[in-house]
Amino acid sequence: MPALRTVPAPDVLEFSGWRASAACSGLPPAVVFARRVADAEPALRACARCPVLRQCEESVAPATSWFDGVSAGRLWRNGRPVAVEGRR
Repeated sequence: MPALRTVPAPDVLEFSGWRASAACSGLPPAVVFARRVADAEPALRACARCPVLRQCEESVAPATSWFDGVSAGRLWRNGRPVAVEGRR
């Protein structure tokens, strides 16, 4: 009988892709999906050195998904960027 090959679930494949290279990959979800600037600060700092900002924004699509949290170097609340003093 031939050996069965197992295929990882899509979320596992995705994590081994661009998400594995994300500077925020080791941060707690409460930081990445924070709604307040103070809580999101570690994720925002990680974005400053992140090599996959474009992939992050394309995948999350924060402006069209009512996203709350940090994506592509910005804090989002209800799909709108939140003004963070001292940042773009």
